[in-house]
Amino acid sequence: MTEQMTSGIELMFTGMGIVFLFLTMLVVAINLMSALVQRYFPEIPVSRTVPGITNDIDKNVVAAITAAIHQYRKKHN
Repeated sequence: MTEQMTSGIELMFTGMGIVFLFLTMLVVAINLMSALVQRYFPEIPVSRTVPGITNDIDKNVVAAITAAIHQYRKKHN
C-alpha cells in the first residue's frame, strides 16, 4: 500500500509541477508579447477634434433635436 501512495504522491507532484511550469511559461509569453506590441506598435494619440465639424452649431437646431428626442422617448416608453 505504501508503494502505491508513494507512486500517487510522485504523480501528483509531477502533475502540479507541469501545470506550474506551463502557467509560468504562459505568463512570461504574455508579458513578452505585450512588451513587443507596445514597443513596435505604440498607441496613436487620438485627436480631440473631428475634421469637418464646426463648433458653431445653431441653438435652434439643438433645441429641435432635443425636442424630437424627448417626443420619441415619451411615445415609445
